[in-house]
Amino acid sequence: MIEQYEITLPEFRRGIHLITRHIENQLNTLPDKGMVNIFIKHTSAGLTINENADPSVRTDLEKYFDKNVPENAPYYRHTIEGADDMPAHIKSVITGASLTIPVTNGRLNLGTWQGIFLCEFRNHGGGRKLLITVFS
Repeated sequence: MIEQYEITLPEFRRGIHLITRHIENQLNTLPDKGMVNIFIKHTSAGLTINENADPSVRTDLEKYFDKNVPENAPYYRHTIEGADDMPAHIKSVITGASLTIPVTNGRLNLGTWQGIFLCEFRNHGGGRKLLITVFS
């Protein structure tokens, strides 16, 4: 059986944001065993699984991205949408647009310290749309 949900996250400021609960709250009962795929329908934001216990991990990740993919690099040609746009596209390539998570005993089978994160790379990205597909 396959179920799909499209959800719109609230608007988040630029940064790395824990969204595990946003996703879990939108899902109906999960199968005993299966998989969940989460796909972000945007090219300037990404998804990742990372540590959910210490918020400094998120801060450090954002600093890493900003240092290694700077705004206003002289070699960017795609600049019409603002200084944060092309770096956001590059950062989304690094993080990726989808995650696949196993389901066990009706729950997302994440590790103890793992959470699902929205990586918002734009200063004003708006509400991001996610397509969630549940396979059982």
